[in-house]
Amino acid sequence: MLESFGDLIVTIADFVCGYPMFFTLIGGGLFLFIYSGAVSLRRLPYAIAALRTKSDAKNGQISSAQALASVVAATVGLGNIAGVCIALVMGGPGAIFWLWVSALVGMCTKYHEGVLAIMYKGKDNEGNPQGGPMYIIERGLGMKWKPLAISFAIAGMFGTMCIMNANQLAEGAVATFTTPEWIAGNDFLSTVSSFTSLDNLQSFKLVFGTIVAAIVAVVVLGGIKRIANVATILVPFMVGAYFLMVIYIIITHIGDVPEVFASIFREAFSLKAGWGALIGIALIGARRAALVNDAGVGTASIMHGASRNDQPVREGLVAMLGPSIDSGLVCTLTALAILLCGNIDVEGVKGLQIAMEAFNNAIPGGKYWLMIIVICFGMSSMFSYSFYGNRCASYLFGAKNAKYYTYLFILSLIVFAVVDADKAVGVCDLFYGLMAFPTMFAILRLSPKVKKVTQEYFAKEKQKK
Repeated sequence: MLESFGDLIVTIADFVCGYPMFFTLIGGGLFLFIYSGAVSLRRLPYAIAALRTKSDAKNGQISSAQALASVVAATVGLGNIAGVCIALVMGGPGAIFWLWVSALVGMCTKYHEGVLAIMYKGKDNEGNPQGGPMYIIERGLGMKWKPLAISFAIAGMFGTMCIMNANQLAEGAVATFTTPEWIAGNDFLSTVSSFTSLDNLQSFKLVFGTIVAAIVAVVVLGGIKRIANVATILVPFMVGAYFLMVIYIIITHIGDVPEVFASIFREAFSLKAGWGALIGIALIGARRAALVNDAGVGTASIMHGASRNDQPVREGLVAMLGPSIDSGLVCTLTALAILLCGNIDVEGVKGLQIAMEAFNNAIPGGKYWLMIIVICFGMSSMFSYSFYGNRCASYLFGAKNAKYYTYLFILSLIVFAVVDADKAVGVCDLFYGLMAFPTMFAILRLSPKVKKVTQEYFAKEKQKK
């Protein structure tokens, strides 16, 4: 029964996250890119400058830089490693090109999310300032659209439960720290199995998931300020360390790098298997990108809505830096490492395991070093996503009751550490798609207002010069 239900979820996710989500995120993002006058390219220097600008506004809990760090902490997660591996297995090197396209248009989408998050910042039932698609829809489009805001909040509670992160962390721990013989002969795991009716492998994942959940609880129960403080320390460390590892792989395989880039472009537009295969590769790249940079999904506006900033355009400029870091930099690093040293010719949905093998092939003890980075990536995502889901729960059930969602979030990390990878990915994709549709609808409807405030802001900037 459960197996059939899981298969049904995967089937629905495949449909929702196919053409509908491709045209919503990539098509909608491309429209915003053109309509805004390529803001993600033309205004990039202003975005870097805006990151250094401090605000004296009091209508928030964290700074714009902390908001960006927290968003990047969420998006620079296992999706950048496991998600890229899944994209390569399912779509080949060509899927990476479409992930890059998503990054470019995603920067523009996130610019709009950041602007709208400040323009239509709302308040919870305790009077605390909050942001997110719920408030953008309600305050920007009007109360007649509140059902759409509610639908986002419901999908947001489930879509931000770190389903794939918990699953892939457990998979990585199995590949790194165990062997089949150790699993089968471990007395402690056998004892756990006798109480849970799980086999020893699942029991290991259960124990590992419990440890992860306990560590996450220490951070997330401290609220947004503790999450932001941890993120501002963790993000530079984990991205920097990962960058150094991949640079080592590139240097030691420098002769193969040109062919890797050639294969990405060649297979992105290859018609060898027909138009259907080409479209399939683009869909896979876009689908993975949704889980990597979150552009158009709505989560970024929740975090940027918590920023102490009363300048919508400035927040939008900061927000648009996110996809350039996660999809632009980190995903490219992962793709290079896997295509240089890994094997993507495997059956089934394989994620972190492929990355572990690739890094271990290229670096002495590479799988252990990568696992340390993976744990940082996974944990950082969990910290921020707990806040996203908590805000959705607060919108639906009130600020006081949102704490019960946080408890459920922590418990879910244990549950999804044990679930099969294909089912976990399907559930995560489905709810992400259900979050994206109301978010992009609101952004597209309100894009003329974003364009107006953008023109006014840069007109003033021009006068200053």
